[in-house]
Amino acid sequence: MNTTPDPAGQQRAAAPLSEAAKTSLAKTHTLFRTFVFTVLGSLLVIQLDLTYYWLAGILTAASLVLGIVLLIRAGQLKESKLVLFGTISGLALSLVMVLMILGIGAFTDQFQDYQECARRALTDQAQSGCVVQLRNSLPGM
Repeated sequence: MNTTPDPAGQQRAAAPLSEAAKTSLAKTHTLFRTFVFTVLGSLLVIQLDLTYYWLAGILTAASLVLGIVLLIRAGQLKESKLVLFGTISGLALSLVMVLMILGIGAFTDQFQDYQECARRALTDQAQSGCVVQLRNSLPGM
């Protein structure tokens, strides 16, 4: 058996990061965590209660701003691909949230009526009735 390592199989040691690079990386990771929490917070708020869709709008706007800042940082500083992929995915989700918030804002009364009906519904038939009621109350459905 040959136990000597092959020169092509050796791994190169990564160059140690400077203090400025470490600080920049830490700042990017903090921004990314904040971005993820604002996107998830926006989704959670819109799922819990539609009367707080204005809060979901604020969180979505914050996530859009943070996402754009992260994209710029990732492009300029050549950050990890995972941060770049996560940011792009989060921005896509934020754009969907913008559409949801605009739709809920346009039909607030209908969606609040549906939410109240769904809270009172105990059976599948009652849930189906709430969906039918929502469909009938929306224009063009």
